[in-house]
Amino acid sequence: MLTARDIMTDKVITVQKDLTLRDLSGLFLEHRVNGFPVVDEAGTLIGVVTETDLIEQNKNLHIPTVIALFDAVIYLESDEKFEKEVKRFTGTRVDDIYQQDVKTVTPDTEMGEVAAIMANHDIHTLPVVENDSLVGVIGKVDVIRGMSQS
Repeated sequence: MLTARDIMTDKVITVQKDLTLRDLSGLFLEHRVNGFPVVDEAGTLIGVVTETDLIEQNKNLHIPTVIALFDAVIYLESDEKFEKEVKRFTGTRVDDIYQQDVKTVTPDTEMGEVAAIMANHDIHTLPVVENDSLVGVIGKVDVIRGMSQS
């Protein structure tokens, strides 16, 4: 049975949250990957930034719908969601667009579970963590390669 260890890339290219989006774009073009783990100064995993995050940063800003009721303005969407979208839209650094709520697996996670996590959560870049340390990353192409080996 194949595990995450068998299919992961262990030479992981990471980025920090102060990296500019222009430099991030260059890294995507240079390395041809779907995403990068985001680490802090100590090298601890704090999130993931993907091509989709970068592309969505360039889409049109969605202005929330409001209604006026008895001279009060009521947002039909949360203020927090709108603020987050404004930050993403106007962002210039990885910190403005990366995903902080990130799923991870261990090196011993079976490939079937890896595939299920990636499919069920629409994940393109899945960090592999052991003892709180980033030891690898799995992309969709790694899963496909693993499927051809089994």
